Amino acid sequence: MNRKTKDIIIIGAALFAMFFGAGNLIFPPAIGMMAGDKWLFSLLGFVLTGIGLPVLGVIAVSKVGGTINDLSGRVGPVFSKILGSIVILAIGPLLAIPRTGATVYEIGIKPLFDSVNPLLVSVIYFSITLFFVIKPSGIMDKIGKILTPILLIVTTTIIIKGILIPIGTPIKTVISMPFSKGFTDGYQTMDALGSIVMAGIVLVALLEKGYTDKKEQISMTVKAGLIAGTGLLLIYGGLLYLGATSSGIFPADIAKSELIVSITNNVLGNMGQIGMCIVVSAACLTTSIGLTAIVGNYFSDLSGGRLGYRPIVIGTVSFSAIMAVVGVEQIVKLAVPLLVLVYPVAIILILLGLCDSLIKNKNIYKGAVTGALIVSSFDALSAMNVQVGFLHDYMARLPFSEMGFGWVIPTIVMATLASLIPQKKDTEEQLQVVENY
Repeated sequence: MNRKTKDIIIIGAALFAMFFGAGNLIFPPAIGMMAGDKWLFSLLGFVLTGIGLPVLGVIAVSKVGGTINDLSGRVGPVFSKILGSIVILAIGPLLAIPRTGATVYEIGIKPLFDSVNPLLVSVIYFSITLFFVIKPSGIMDKIGKILTPILLIVTTTIIIKGILIPIGTPIKTVISMPFSKGFTDGYQTMDALGSIVMAGIVLVALLEKGYTDKKEQISMTVKAGLIAGTGLLLIYGGLLYLGATSSGIFPADIAKSELIVSITNNVLGNMGQIGMCIVVSAACLTTSIGLTAIVGNYFSDLSGGRLGYRPIVIGTVSFSAIMAVVGVEQIVKLAVPLLVLVYPVAIILILLGLCDSLIKNKNIYKGAVTGALIVSSFDALSAMNVQVGFLHDYMARLPFSEMGFGWVIPTIVMATLASLIPQKKDTEEQLQVVENY
């Protein structure tokens, strides 16, 4: 095996580890259980947003420069800062970080020690997070490198045994649009949002290994992404199928975290459940530490150093500790409006980023994002049960709106109209500077 192939495998494995968060384990089984015998359709939808988009996101950002600002900056500098802040907050204290704490309690602690107070668990968990974030140490990186393989082994064992000796048979359920359900539920992984941040990590890794040619970087990123995507497909696909086999066993309203614990218990027994609890808890901790550090560095840099790293991470863990107590199910529900608002925009930016070299008029970015944002804003309001009079009815009549894709046609229309507007010369020069850099 030559050096380049080895580096691609290493980076692909690292990408897989970054996307394969312990908190994401709760979604595929829940989707599969809801889909029942239509699990393949739900898997296809979930694959697009939970696996395909994250991989494409890394590739798209690598093509346009390597950072989230290089991608969102195509729309405008102010928009870039706003989107970047929303993305970091989403994968940080608003949603992802609290979810790791809630997952630790519901999967790691509650099944073993049912009487423990969730607030106490949250305080201890985020105190440990703060300790390692304030005093950066390589120990957590080393622990993470050990935990991810163990988590992978445990999960793979559950999947293989669950397929060979299924706990049940997928049954017919009441789900009407399994594909769109899988597609929109894939938002909850938040990996597509994370991918446009993680792309910078991949670029740094390639540069450190001595790969400076842009075409070579993109080629290696694509291959590494395929490795990561294949791994995720096997794991998420297996878990989703196990959820489908449980559709006739557990009640339809079972909590997502309780479902994965129950499946593990049925497949591997109590010892397997204990192993899963311990590994998931530790893996969530490494994720929490990594995300908290990202939040601290991002907002410290965004403020030009006026906001210190330490106050930001202290505020992040404090807020997350409070949020985590509301539980996984409530955090997932709270996430829906924000994800419905941001994800269509992220999808459009990723797709345009992949075709960036073919887009001569960058106004297309502005038009496409505007079209997507108009519709996704109304969808977000609907998700919060806020009705906007006749406009709500109009949005409901848009093609594909019943499937959650009402933003598609307005995006195409607005992008087409924007392409007719001549691009300002100073914008062309700014983009050329970025590309040359």
